[in-house]
Amino acid sequence: MSLPAAPKVPPQVAEQAVRWLVELQGGADDERLRQAWQRWRQAAPEHEQAWRHIEAVNQRLAGIGTPLALAAINAPHSPQRRRALKTLLLVLAAGGSAWGLRESGSLQRWSADYATGVGERRRLALADGSRLELNSDTAVDVRFDAGERRLLLLRGEIQLSTGHDPRPLHVYSAEGRLQPVGTRFDVRQFAGRTRVAVHEGAVQVENRAGQGLLLPSGRQLDFDRERLGAPQPLPVGSGAWTDGMLVAAGMRLDEFLAEVARYRPGRLGCDPRIGGLRISGSYPLDDSERILATLPAVLPVEVRRITRYWVGVHPRE
Repeated sequence: MSLPAAPKVPPQVAEQAVRWLVELQGGADDERLRQAWQRWRQAAPEHEQAWRHIEAVNQRLAGIGTPLALAAINAPHSPQRRRALKTLLLVLAAGGSAWGLRESGSLQRWSADYATGVGERRRLALADGSRLELNSDTAVDVRFDAGERRLLLLRGEIQLSTGHDPRPLHVYSAEGRLQPVGTRFDVRQFAGRTRVAVHEGAVQVENRAGQGLLLPSGRQLDFDRERLGAPQPLPVGSGAWTDGMLVAAGMRLDEFLAEVARYRPGRLGCDPRIGGLRISGSYPLDDSERILATLPAVLPVEVRRITRYWVGVHPRE
């Protein structure tokens, strides 16, 4: 079966088109949903391109039996819905690398051992007694065997509190390997770099080039495949996400909003003219709307909403 040629649109737009298809199949009679879908299509040319492509793919898939069981997906978080969307993404990834779906968040989340969606956090007890916490939009694989315990961070951020087990424990990111020594630490995967922050104990850090160092408690560093950054003191509020909080101490507004954006769907932008403003305080990650509502009270800014999922922060007029 050949699929229609994929348009060159950003991976996140491709994911949005897939989600709209699934939501519409499950709520075809929901007029508000259909109006929101139409607004999304009209918001940008690439949205319409992505929609037309996913619609054509779905029609082509209908010729092999059922259209990926989408019509049967009525429960918002049913296993059938999860499997169908995963399958559709896999088909798209195989048929059109231009969409970038092989590295997309949805594909990684639905193929990983453990994962969270945007705005979701999760706590797990592993078989060796370790405690694993997943931040928003995170995917991780866990591989324990007789000789080694391995965690593979595919995307996002985790905090690991190690259990007592004689087998060596390694955490792998795209840029290297971490070996904790009786510790509690965070690992965050960025595009092209990894950040490790040690709260207790120590962590042996080694990048792909073989450069390594022992990072002690109270320090963090960024590294890529070729270079280790200099260890830095942990910033105020490091690891506060495990308690559902974002702590800022003189943080740049653009950096602050980039953090908030990790916990809400859609786009949250910052006008470059106000990106350098500073903000402090403790903010609840589970209520990003409340965070946005407080900004005009503490800074000379205003929040503008095109839709619920398209929000920008701009200078106050």
